[in-house]
Amino acid sequence: MDFLSKELQQYVEAQTTAETDFLKKINRETQAHVLKPRMLSGHVQGRFLSMISKMIKPKVILEIGTYTGYSAICLAEGLQPGGKLITIDINEELENRARNYFTEAGLTNQIDYRVGDARKIIPSLTQAFEGKIFRASPTR
Repeated sequence: MDFLSKELQQYVEAQTTAETDFLKKINRETQAHVLKPRMLSGHVQGRFLSMISKMIKPKVILEIGTYTGYSAICLAEGLQPGGKLITIDINEELENRARNYFTEAGLTNQIDYRVGDARKIIPSLTQAFEGKIFRASPTR
């Protein structure tokens, strides 16, 4: 299902920073090997998340819904030095794939990936979260 006309989609993509080869790889592999690939943030949304993160330069980010890790990698681009992105996903079937992508991206020290029920994990977090920017993941 397309939400934008082909012309508008082409315009938006032309005005957006190019997707890195690594993010293209995640996109391609998710489309080919994972159920419900539309849940992937993808090129335009990923660049938008990266831009917002770079503008805010957060110390800590909480992401609920990791999927294959595309958005987490984009958000991590703007972290302050020593910053941390905590990402939580309930789908343990994608854990190895996401962890491998985080390792390949060199982000294992910046991304704290947790698998389980976010309602149980969040109360155990000790980090302070200052601003609030929400990214709603599509419903599974």
